[in-house]
Amino acid sequence: MSAGDRQTVICMKWGPRYGADYTNRLWGMIRRNTARDTRLICFTDNPDGIDSAVECRPLPHVTLPERHAMKGWRKIALWNRDLGLEGDLLFMDLDLVITGSIDGFFDHAPEESYVVIRNWTQPDKRIGNTSVYRFRVGAHHDVYERLMADPEGVSDAYPNSQTYISSNISSMAFWPEDWCVSFKHSLIPRWPLNFVRDVPLPETARVVAFTGKPDPDEAAIGVWPAKGYKKLYKHVRPTQWITDLWRE
Repeated sequence: MSAGDRQTVICMKWGPRYGADYTNRLWGMIRRNTARDTRLICFTDNPDGIDSAVECRPLPHVTLPERHAMKGWRKIALWNRDLGLEGDLLFMDLDLVITGSIDGFFDHAPEESYVVIRNWTQPDKRIGNTSVYRFRVGAHHDVYERLMADPEGVSDAYPNSQTYISSNISSMAFWPEDWCVSFKHSLIPRWPLNFVRDVPLPETARVVAFTGKPDPDEAAIGVWPAKGYKKLYKHVRPTQWITDLWRE
């Protein structure tokens, strides 16, 4: 991709878990971490409160069993070739913190139609974590078609949508390992050091993903929601770099 091309980042927001402030913070971080002309498109069921500079579009169609309707399976809708967009798009989850330039995500492995994070909890397996991925519109439309042909059977056959995607795409590449790190799996010091040590931010990281809990707003103030005995070890100290970077 040349510096004169417009880069397109997309995200999805549905249901009540994340408010408009998450989209606005993502847009603010994108603006501060790219040197190129870049736009953000948010596919959402509720555009209220989202910055007017963000292009909001209705959620693309996907048929899912009711028990999966609010889960990550909804992201499979983006593999539909009738998305109304073309070329290579960079998808980013709402619950992440951008910590470095994202321009390289558009340049890395340009020949590949799907580039994704190597899943932190299964590094020895060919499974991509879809917190941040680049894909070519229409290149893998069959991923969408297979789910639409049997929503019940397909969603029951795989533990989650990213495992389904990885199992049904023959050609995929991964980001450099140090670009995308997990707050929970890569950065929080192991118990009991998590009670006395701050969470570090590697200089080479470009994105910090927040899978499960805590969310960025919780980790920033040192809150890790947990129940029962898990409260004994699920702890995070207030994380100042989140406050500094995760903003509009």
